[in-house]
Amino acid sequence: MKMLCIDGGGIRGIFPIAILQNIEEEFGKPVGELFDVISGTSTGAIIAASAALNTSMQEVMGRYETYGEKIFLRKAKIGLFKSVYSDTYLRRLLKQAFKDISLGEIEKPLLIPAVDITHGKPYVHRSDFGHSSENELSIKVWDAVLSSCSAPIYFPPNNVNNQYLSIDGGLWANNPSLVCVTEALHHFKIDLDDIQIMSIGTGQQNIDFTMQEERHWGIRQWLPFHFPSLKVTPKLLDLAMDLSSESVSYHCRLLLGDHYFRLNTELAEEVPFDDFTSMAKLKELGQKVFIDNKKDISAFLSQK
Repeated sequence: MKMLCIDGGGIRGIFPIAILQNIEEEFGKPVGELFDVISGTSTGAIIAASAALNTSMQEVMGRYETYGEKIFLRKAKIGLFKSVYSDTYLRRLLKQAFKDISLGEIEKPLLIPAVDITHGKPYVHRSDFGHSSENELSIKVWDAVLSSCSAPIYFPPNNVNNQYLSIDGGLWANNPSLVCVTEALHHFKIDLDDIQIMSIGTGQQNIDFTMQEERHWGIRQWLPFHFPSLKVTPKLLDLAMDLSSESVSYHCRLLLGDHYFRLNTELAEEVPFDDFTSMAKLKELGQKVFIDNKKDISAFLSQK
C-alpha cells in the first residue's frame, strides 16, 4: 500500500507542491493516482485534499501564489488579544478549491489530522472508506482542511458545524506518517512490510535560540517581535512542529526501514510559516529536491 504524507508548515507548503508538480509532469498523471492513501496536516491538508480530488498541482501552486500574501495580512500586531491573522482569505481559498464537496464524496482514502479543543483530543478527518460515521462524512472538505490549518494565536479556531472548535493538527501530527501507519495496521489490516510511505516535509529549519546573557526568558524570546513593526516571529510554533515532524520521521524509519522515503531539505535560513516573501525561493528549492532525488522517486513509485 503506497501512502503519501505531507507535513504542515504554512506558506512553506510551496516546497512540497513544487515537488509534486514535478512528479505529475514526469509521470503524466495526477499525483493522487500514484498513491492508495493520502494524508496531510495544516498546509499539507490543503495539498492532500487537492491530490485526493485529482486537482493538478499546477493549479494548487497558482492558488498559493495568488492567496499567500492575502492570507498572511495581519489584523493584530502581536496577537495577545485577538488572532494575528483573520481566516477570511484562507476560508475563501478553501471554498474556491473544494466548493461544496463533503468528505463522504471523496473516494480516495484521505486523512486530515486536527485537534478538537472543545473535547481536548486529537482528531482525524477521514474520507469515505468505511471508517467514519455519517455525521463525520457530512463535513465539507474545506471545513475539515480549515480545521487542520488553524494555528493557535495566528488564526482563530474553526467552528465545525457548531459542534466543536478545532485547531491545527500540527500540534500532534505535523508529519502525518504515523497516522497513516496506524490506519494501515488497524483499518486496512496491512502488515508493516506492505506499507510504503513517501513523506514530504516543508523544509527543515535551523531555528536560532542563541544563548544570551539575560537570565529571564519570556514571550519575547519564544515569540520574538520586531520594532517598529511589532511583527511577531512564530519561533515557538515553528520549533514545536519541526521537532514533531523529525521525531515522527525517526520512528517511521525504525518501523518501515527502506519503505519509508522522506523528501525534505535543510533551509539555509529561518523561514517562518507566514513568510510569504519566500515563495519563489521555496518553489526553486522544491524543484531542486525533485531533480536531486528523481531516480529514487521513480524507483519508489515503480515498486509494486
